[in-house]
Amino acid sequence: MGSDSDLPVMREAAAILDALDVRYELTIVSAHRTPQRLYDYAQTAVARGLRVIIAGAGGAAHLPGMAAALTPLPVIGVPIKTSALSGQDSLLSIVQMPAGVPVATVAINGAKNAGLLAAQILGTADATILERVAQYKRDLEALVMEKVALLERDGVPEH
Repeated sequence: MGSDSDLPVMREAAAILDALDVRYELTIVSAHRTPQRLYDYAQTAVARGLRVIIAGAGGAAHLPGMAAALTPLPVIGVPIKTSALSGQDSLLSIVQMPAGVPVATVAINGAKNAGLLAAQILGTADATILERVAQYKRDLEALVMEKVALLERDGVPEH
């Protein structure tokens, strides 16, 4: 993430990765205030065993794009909602990457989906992670079906 102010949002990615028992790194790397740290982090990601990078950033949100430019790994960008433009600036900065430097982009403050997407990417090469993701989706379906049953039983006013 670009700043510690992004932590409340990025915790959601960590929480879903924890739930799926996927190891990860969580740190602060500012594209603007620590450019050498960004360069070093992205350039050494493969050697450190990373297979996907989730980069959350607000405002100008250059972190995901610069990380994608510096590593061959897939990068998932999380636009962080800011007070000035409600995250629209971050979203557009991350989603409008030039050809050849892709960044998968989730919704504004969509760190949970970023974590799920990272797990799905990792699951293409790890059957255990893939099964955990599949179970997570089955659990989601069961939760929704419980709500459907309650609504059908109790009706709208009581629900």
